[in-house]
Amino acid sequence: MVVHLRTLFRALLRGRRGTNVRYAERDEVEAQRAGALADELRRIQAEEAALHARRVRVLADAYALTEVQKARIPSTASKERDMPLRSMSAELGMAVRINDRTMQSHMWDAYVLATSFEATLAALEAGRITRAHATAIVDAGAQIDESSARAPFEQTVLEFAESTTPARTRAYARQQADIFNPRTMQERHDLAVQGRRIWITDLEDGMSLLSQLLPTVIAHGILDRATQQAKLIRKADAIRRRKVAAGPWGGSIGTDAGDGAGSTDDRDDVWFDERTMDQIRADLVADMLLTGSPFIDPCRDSAPGGLGAIRANVQITVPVTTLTGVTSGGAELDGIAAVDDLTARRLAGDAPGWDRVLTDPVTGIVLAVDRYQVTPAQKRFLNARDRHCRTPGCRRPARLCDHDHTLDYALGGQTEVCNLACFCKRHHTLKHATDWTVRQLAGGSLEFTSPSGRSYRDDPTPRVVFLPSDVAAPF
Repeated sequence: MVVHLRTLFRALLRGRRGTNVRYAERDEVEAQRAGALADELRRIQAEEAALHARRVRVLADAYALTEVQKARIPSTASKERDMPLRSMSAELGMAVRINDRTMQSHMWDAYVLATSFEATLAALEAGRITRAHATAIVDAGAQIDESSARAPFEQTVLEFAESTTPARTRAYARQQADIFNPRTMQERHDLAVQGRRIWITDLEDGMSLLSQLLPTVIAHGILDRATQQAKLIRKADAIRRRKVAAGPWGGSIGTDAGDGAGSTDDRDDVWFDERTMDQIRADLVADMLLTGSPFIDPCRDSAPGGLGAIRANVQITVPVTTLTGVTSGGAELDGIAAVDDLTARRLAGDAPGWDRVLTDPVTGIVLAVDRYQVTPAQKRFLNARDRHCRTPGCRRPARLCDHDHTLDYALGGQTEVCNLACFCKRHHTLKHATDWTVRQLAGGSLEFTSPSGRSYRDDPTPRVVFLPSDVAAPF
């Protein structure tokens, strides 16, 4: 009987091992299939880029032809000189069923790309970048009027674009445009701020889009304050729900205990907030625009000062040379948008705390961080180095991310900056819940390996470095 049980047990173990082997084979086949699909998608993307480059050249040639035709018109009347372009845009637009005004805009964009950004168009034809990359480069570089300054800008951004996403390319291109543009950031901001405005775009179903063009710091401050207020409203609502659910004596609402106190009838006059965060923020901004402050404040009793006491928070990075007036430009908001010098200095004067960020003078990579106000040093270092979630393509600011152990702490990973990186909730979960792996290389670079075995590298975004300006900017 004992021998028979041993034989049965061994047979069960062999069956389990066989099952595990089959599962492993299945997982490997599926991982390789995912990798093959990724390779095919990459080939298709390259073909699409080359095809779009051909379209750009056709449209650019069409625009150039209209310029030749316009040069032969002796009249100085703008209406007559516009006719060749209008006629060509109508011809091309009707051929592909596109509005002629839209076609005219496409022709101009193509002409700019073909004549002012030749290296970008060549990279697009070769499939090294996508249409979105090219658009990001042109949008940022178009503000550089001098070709002698635009060419090195284009080359620098192209090298970066070929190894990253369009979103990161756009942010990096804006930074580099600030460096290579002969005009200072303050000059460009002073000109741009004159265009601030507010307008309405009417939509369907009785809705309209209210848009406002504002300086970057003000716009982000408005969003931050509305977000803080919305979170406080949600928190107050959660507290109210718990109190009502507990009933007057801590019992559950809806029970038949005692004399009926705590019945569902007690909830008839209780209002719960079922709005989403976006809905609450939209209502708050509308309320404050119309009344000056939130008219309905459910947090007045639960938070000091209620919603009106909340102030906007923004995180600004400013080169010390910009603060002292030695250089111009370089100030950034959360690493995603430039800030003019005067605004940066005003904010610096009121800042409750400072981070001193030491960077490599050549690569711009963060080497160390110090701060006068005491906070966890490693968190400060990572926020300054990573600036956003390190997963390729993600732009969520580092201050809103988790500080993840590259090698899990439970597996012996140390809590050191060389084993830490910023990951948003979504990608932090992906790293731990799937077969994706991450390895940290020198200088804070990360190597991501997919379940199919393909590797993708993400390097810390370099900090911009500015040369001294000819004239020191005033405080």
